[in-house]
Amino acid sequence: MSFQYNVGKPTVVTAIVGENRSLYNSDRTVGDVEEPILSASPEIRRIIERVLQAEKDKLHLFNPRNINDDILKIIKEEVQ
Repeated sequence: MSFQYNVGKPTVVTAIVGENRSLYNSDRTVGDVEEPILSASPEIRRIIERVLQAEKDKLHLFNPRNINDDILKIIKEEVQ
């Protein structure tokens, strides 16, 4: 029993293994994502901006902790 090897160029099936963009919500743009933030009331925008800043401040940590407490504190401060 002998095996035969293809001596030519290897064939690559890109349709199966290639990375393709998902067709799910492919018509979305950055403006669509930012629209709820931009159209929010000033109070809500302040909450969003402060929460995003708190999350950015924790990104460098190996094990970020207490982000939920920070978010709750931000919301309580803005509501009062």
